[in-house]
Amino acid sequence: MDLTKTYPRSVHDKVHGLVQIGRAIDKGYALAFGNIGEYNYDCPMDQAVFGFLGIDHEKLLERIKHAKSIAEVEAYVSEEFISKKSSAEIEQWNQHWLSHSPEGESLTYFVGLRDQLAPDRTDVTTWADLLDLDEKRTVPKREVAKV
Repeated sequence: MDLTKTYPRSVHDKVHGLVQIGRAIDKGYALAFGNIGEYNYDCPMDQAVFGFLGIDHEKLLERIKHAKSIAEVEAYVSEEFISKKSSAEIEQWNQHWLSHSPEGESLTYFVGLRDQLAPDRTDVTTWADLLDLDEKRTVPKREVAKV
């Protein structure tokens, strides 16, 4: 995985039913092999999924360094961590993660980035969708909520 030439997986992409973890694994793999580019492994979004699963990011990075493939890392994460969560817990976490909007200072930063990337996309209100826009993925238009 060379993140100087390509993007990590979308936040929306699932590994064994769970969003965000594939993206975190991609960034860890790129970091382990010196190809992380502008991305950050163990950023707040990674920390959230690591916290949900009980993963130590440094131990995972060591595992990645010694793995033969990303698939091997995914199997390890699935067997050791994801399998310990119920399908209801995973679905609840996914739903919250993909629909939660930033707040406070994070919201101010978010709006600034969104206005630079796509000022006409005020319907984009989550980090998952904003990252997809930034990485040239299709983000369906949604109706903007009226307050």
